[in-house]
Amino acid sequence: MSFELLAYPFIFLGLYFEVFMLLTFLSSDARNRRERVLATNTPTVALIVPCWNEEKTIDGTVRSLLALDYPKDKLRILLVNDGSTDGTRAVMDSYLDNPQIRVIHKENGGKHTAVNAGIEASENAELVGCLDADSFVAPDALREMISSFENPNVAATTPAMSVHQPKNLLELAQNAEYIFGIALRHALSAVNGIYVTPGPFSLYRRSVINEVGGFRHAHQAEDMEMALRMQRAGYEIENAPRARVYTTVPKTPLKLIKQRTRWTTGFLRNVMTDYRDLVGNPKYGVLGLMVLPLGFVAIIGGVSLFLIAVLESTRQLARFISVSSGIPLSYTLMPRISIEWLYAPVSFVLLLSVVVSIIAFALIVIGRRVSNTPAHLTSSIIGYVLLYALISPFWLMRALFDVTTGIRRAWR
Repeated sequence: MSFELLAYPFIFLGLYFEVFMLLTFLSSDARNRRERVLATNTPTVALIVPCWNEEKTIDGTVRSLLALDYPKDKLRILLVNDGSTDGTRAVMDSYLDNPQIRVIHKENGGKHTAVNAGIEASENAELVGCLDADSFVAPDALREMISSFENPNVAATTPAMSVHQPKNLLELAQNAEYIFGIALRHALSAVNGIYVTPGPFSLYRRSVINEVGGFRHAHQAEDMEMALRMQRAGYEIENAPRARVYTTVPKTPLKLIKQRTRWTTGFLRNVMTDYRDLVGNPKYGVLGLMVLPLGFVAIIGGVSLFLIAVLESTRQLARFISVSSGIPLSYTLMPRISIEWLYAPVSFVLLLSVVVSIIAFALIVIGRRVSNTPAHLTSSIIGYVLLYALISPFWLMRALFDVTTGIRRAWR
């Protein structure tokens, strides 16, 4: 059996999804250019910063929140120390005299307990937001997000995330991925297909949180679980593509693999257990019929394509050894498997792969344009191409292994 036949379904589904997202994005972006007007109302907002051992970044995070262009009497900042063991407490306490800020210290219980403590202390705020303590917001980000709540059925809105001051090639690669995500979330919001409200500055309607309940542990993917719970309850999740938020990212491949393993296992465990009724359910539209099922396909496809590439590379190496040494290929360790990468069938695979890559690059460029995010796209895309194909299969395989064997890994 030719292994290239196994590659066709995954590449075709990737192409189908990207074309769908591109067309959806273009139609929704045209509509937004005609209709977009910044909201003039200023509801009361409480922004929660859950912290655990973030002494190096928390000060910059708080300063970015204090610089928000929003009426000070309508904005409250809640710093929640989740039992940090470093100097986080001292940094937080330096803001005790600021009337806009409330500092809460509690025993370590996990991020979801810190967020819930902040929600409980938010009193009568109409909207509550969550900002990770390693992220920073642009001054106009909050105003950009407020207009999403003019629709009473919108329960939450997400920002445009990118990498804070990327320096090495891995950080630049992640920046390309994050900007790709800007375009993707904007397209998904047009069809109510957003399945995660990221920790960096997602904003929620407090009355909906009161209705559906607070945050849960949720397999270390609290922001995903909350989004799925709101979707199941019949609410919509919007996106504000011009609300710029910058977050720090892993600087080494091992740290990136650990982070993405957590994200991937969180997706698999949430969707395969508590929210399996959403998958394939037409009641939930694009989310149930396309986004969640294709999430599984992307994980299985990524691993499968990697293994196919490894097998083909090994076969080509065996052929090279055979030709160089004069030993017939049948005497090498590789069986006679027909994968002719230089002939017509595989040329079609390569053509599809090139088209998928071009559309992905186009979405990265569009994501940067729609969000006005500063970025060195050329170096970011080069890093994305060179590194992600090599690194991503490892966190996908590790996540599948963890879910299959029941392994639970620490947050950091």
